[in-house]
This record gives sequence, structure tokens and C-alpha cells, in this order.
Amino acid sequence: MKRIFSGVKPTGHLTLGNYLGAVRRWADVDQHRADALFCIVDLHALTVDHDPGRVRRLSRQAATLLLASGLDPRLCTVFVQSHVDEHARLSYLLECVATDGEMRRMIQYKEKAARERERGGSVRLSLLTYPVLMAADILAYGTDEVPVGDDQTQHVELTRDLAVRFNQRYGHTFEVPRATRPEVAARVMNLQEPTSKMGKSDDVGPGVVYLLDEPDVTRKKIMRAVTDSGQDVVHDPEGRPGVSNLLEILAACEGTDPETLSGAYQSYGALKKDTAEAVVELLRPLRERHKELCGDPTYVEGVLRDGAARAREMARPRVDSAYRAIGLLAAG
Repeated sequence: MKRIFSGVKPTGHLTLGNYLGAVRRWADVDQHRADALFCIVDLHALTVDHDPGRVRRLSRQAATLLLASGLDPRLCTVFVQSHVDEHARLSYLLECVATDGEMRRMIQYKEKAARERERGGSVRLSLLTYPVLMAADILAYGTDEVPVGDDQTQHVELTRDLAVRFNQRYGHTFEVPRATRPEVAARVMNLQEPTSKMGKSDDVGPGVVYLLDEPDVTRKKIMRAVTDSGQDVVHDPEGRPGVSNLLEILAACEGTDPETLSGAYQSYGALKKDTAEAVVELLRPLRERHKELCGDPTYVEGVLRDGAARAREMARPRVDSAYRAIGLLAAG
């Protein structure tokens, strides 16, 4: 079987964008067709100023939501990144293969560093190097495929480059992975700023639908979504980003095509109403299962403990091999 690795960063509450763009596919498709690992990448949450207690709460919440979404620990491995030391061990080796220029060309680093400077803060070194840690996350497991959104494709390309470079210099050690993207709703946009991604980290306003929003809150956010000038309901992401975003969300909920849906509506109001109800119904079973799991925290803790043990068993031989290949003495 192919091996898949992907993860979520506990820097905010998971959103509809996270679910439609990634998590639903993990549960419905990926865990059934491959040896799949899904990770709460909590070390990545430390690259910016953060509240330690909040990171812990969001890590637990994210794990619970992944299980509520349908990830089955009998079919896949669900674990927390910091529980498996091999991630940090391998990251340093890959830093010794990566270059400063590669890191500074990363688009997300440029954007996040600029925002931090605008706020008057200092940019942490870990923000510069975290794509190498992401590469370690992937390469430690012999990953074949990495399901990602468009904004992470550059990081997977870096991972590929580092794997090839390491193999060429020190002998074949790593598989060279490839990025995969879902066909519909790979990038759900903010309902109030439809040219920007619906992100969990940077926005707490009415443009973001969170998975744990109450149904009435979800409906209100979608009914107040920004549309475009004119009245025609057409799918045109460049020229009509607002209505196109709603069409893509509805299409993802119903498993159909946004182009086909656009011909079925004569008004924005009708589209918003149907989209709101579709999202509420889509998230209803997830919210109910999340409530059940919150009542049984020992189950979630057990899944994470067992997942970390399984992940460690998979990663350690490859990371130990990388240590030997690069020239380090084996531990006695």
C-alpha cells in the first residue's frame, strides 16, 4: 500500500475550509486506500508568539475533531507530532542539507515574517526553518503522497528537493513524495474576503465557519457572505470570487460540480440559503460525534498514545539509517 502523511497545526479552531479541503477526504478516501498517518503538528505552532495552554487545548480539540470526522484508528495512525522524537531528530539533519536561500524563498515565510514585523514583533528562527521540520515529518515515514492545499505545495516541493539531495550525497535513504490535491474545494475562501483563504490562524471574524460553530451561527455567517456586483449566479473565481466561493462550498457539500450548480440559481439569496443548510447538515454528525468523544477523554488519549507508538516504530529505523548515512556514530 502507498503511505500517506498529512497534518493539522493547532494554531486555531478547525474550519469548514480545513474540513472540505482536507479532513473529509482523509476520512472518506485516504485512510481506506493507503497506509495513512494523520498528525497534530504541534511543534509548528511554536514558530510564532503563542499561549502554551491554548496550544495544548487546540491540540486536544483537533485530535478529537479528526476522530469525530471519521478517522478510524483501526485503519490509520492518528498522533501528536511532539510525541514522536524522530521528527525533531530528522529535522536537524535536513537543516544540514537545506540552504539559507531556499528557506528565505518560501512564500509563507515572507508573508508571515512581514506581518510579524508590521506588528512590531521579532521573527523567530523557527519560522524560517519550519519547512525543514515539515520535510522531516513527511520523510521520516517513507511517505509516497502528501494531501495538501495549494498554499503548502511549495513546501512539498522543498521536501522532494531535500530527499533527492540527501540521497545523492549520502546514499538512498528517503522516498521522494508527491503532493496530491482534491478536485473540489481545495481552497475554501473567507466569506467576507473571498480573495483570501478561510484560515484558522489569522481570522476570528464572520468570514470563517468553524466546525464547532452552532448551526444558527453557521447559517448567519453564510447568509451574510459577501457576493459580487450584478445578480447573475455564475462560477467565475477570478471575476466573481464571492459567488464562486459559495458555489464551490455547496458543490463540495453535495458532491457535484460548481459549474452545473450555477445554472440552477436565479438569485444570491437562494444560493446562500441552500449553501447554509447544506453546510449545517454536513457538519451535524461531526458535531454530535465530537460531543460524544469529549465525554470520553480517555479514549482520545489512548488513540494518541497508541498512534505515537505506532508512528515511532515506523519512523525510527529510517531516521537511524539517516544518522548513519550522514556520518554520525551509532549509539552504543
